[in-house]
Amino acid sequence: MDALNIGIDVAKDRLDVAANTAALAPFHLPRDHAGLADLVERLKPLGAERIAVEATGGFETVVVAALAAAGLPVVVVNPAQVRAFAQALGKRAKTDPIDAAVIARFAEATRAELRPLADAETQALADLVARRRQIVAMIGAENQRLKRAAPRTARSIGRLLKALERELAEIDQDIDDSIRRSPTWLEKAELVKSVPGIGDQIARTLIADLPELGTLDRRQIAALVGLAPWTRQSGQWRGKSFIGGGRAAVRTALYMGALVAARHNPSLRAFRDRLVAQGKPKLVALIAVARKLITILNAIVRDQQPWREQTA
Repeated sequence: MDALNIGIDVAKDRLDVAANTAALAPFHLPRDHAGLADLVERLKPLGAERIAVEATGGFETVVVAALAAAGLPVVVVNPAQVRAFAQALGKRAKTDPIDAAVIARFAEATRAELRPLADAETQALADLVARRRQIVAMIGAENQRLKRAAPRTARSIGRLLKALERELAEIDQDIDDSIRRSPTWLEKAELVKSVPGIGDQIARTLIADLPELGTLDRRQIAALVGLAPWTRQSGQWRGKSFIGGGRAAVRTALYMGALVAARHNPSLRAFRDRLVAQGKPKLVALIAVARKLITILNAIVRDQQPWREQTA
């Protein structure tokens, strides 16, 4: 008998639920407090192997939290991967009930890995770090506009930039206060910052957006961040490998860390130079540095030992 996998398609006001077997007939519920309570009550006795919820820009968060709080095996899946899976099945029609059934079949086929949810404090820190990224992006956009602005517009942009810079300073203070209140986070921050090339902002991103750091092996952590290369080959043809997927914010932070480490970290600089000497393009070598960097950071947090030259 096939293990029961359940798929939930989440919309702003509605949840569509379907399964990969006839053990559960498709149904839908409102996405509100009563609907979530009803959802948990219906699903809890079924003994599902996993309950897959498609990421939908934040609407799924309360659903995942409700299911996880009830002890149900919930996993969030990538909507792009689910849609590609649907196309592979020949499912061209797209409705919420059909999507829920496809999500259930996707969860069964891929055996999507269950991961524990971040606790409330980690989620709050992640929200602060994400907000900081948004403010930095806004400052960058306003500075670009300032370059070609007329005098009156420039004054408006100047006032907005000052407000954004004040907000950025407050966000930084909130993040620092959050980390200082947690001895575990403070210790992790000091460990990762012991690596040349890792500063405050990268450390904050790793703590907030990569809580699995130190708990996975080197291949798993590289894949989770999106730094594991994908091989492309067929018969005699050999295509270029590439990276992608994973947690873009962490990957971007590690890329910036690799830029610094490739200049100021003797071990990683030698590693980069060796790859370039072997004929690797500089960008490929830099991505390899980022991948080596996350491997080193993972080992440092796992072993609770700060950076030493022999760590590399």
